[in-house]
Amino acid sequence: MAGKVFFSVTMSLDGFIAPEERMDDPDVQRWMAQWMELQQWIFPQRFFRENLKLGEGGEEGRDNDIVRETFERTGASVMGKRMFDLGEQAWPEEAPFHTPVFVVTHEKRDPWERPGGTTFHFVNDGIETALDRAREAAGDRDVRIAGGGATILEYVNASLIDEFSIALSPVLFGSGIRLFEGVDASRVALEPVRAEPTQRVTHLTYAIRER
Repeated sequence: MAGKVFFSVTMSLDGFIAPEERMDDPDVQRWMAQWMELQQWIFPQRFFRENLKLGEGGEEGRDNDIVRETFERTGASVMGKRMFDLGEQAWPEEAPFHTPVFVVTHEKRDPWERPGGTTFHFVNDGIETALDRAREAAGDRDVRIAGGGATILEYVNASLIDEFSIALSPVLFGSGIRLFEGVDASRVALEPVRAEPTQRVTHLTYAIRER
């Protein structure tokens, strides 16, 4: 039986999943500092550190368990071209996915195989084709829509997401990329599944139902 389609993101308390990219202020260091503050809960986790080969040690507990569970349930990922372009520059040689990744793009490009089991496949004919290929690759595991925000929103509005998780971080952005900016609320109903507070963030999980 095919697994679920889900996404999992960290969000600021005022609803943003990434800082605003301003063409009139291309301060990459400022953008990274704000993004790192948003994601600060995940960097100390033991599983995250091991997966990215950042060294031994790290925190264990519910946050660490959730990071590990999210990784282990994922049989394939889908992402947009913008996220891939940023990641291609930032990810280590052994990219952190260790599964097939399907990139929604208009660019034609041969698969890009990385050490450690990650192969990026470039899909030119839409989000549904990318998802079909990801489902096939994932087998009985789940497909994660990795991002970015615009790609996640496309899948939500197309009624192709089964559930999602948010790590609600105690950070305020004031502006940036909103997770649900442009959502078709007339089609989407949410069903609470789980809420788990930790010392660092609050983990919220919802199932998506069509209205």
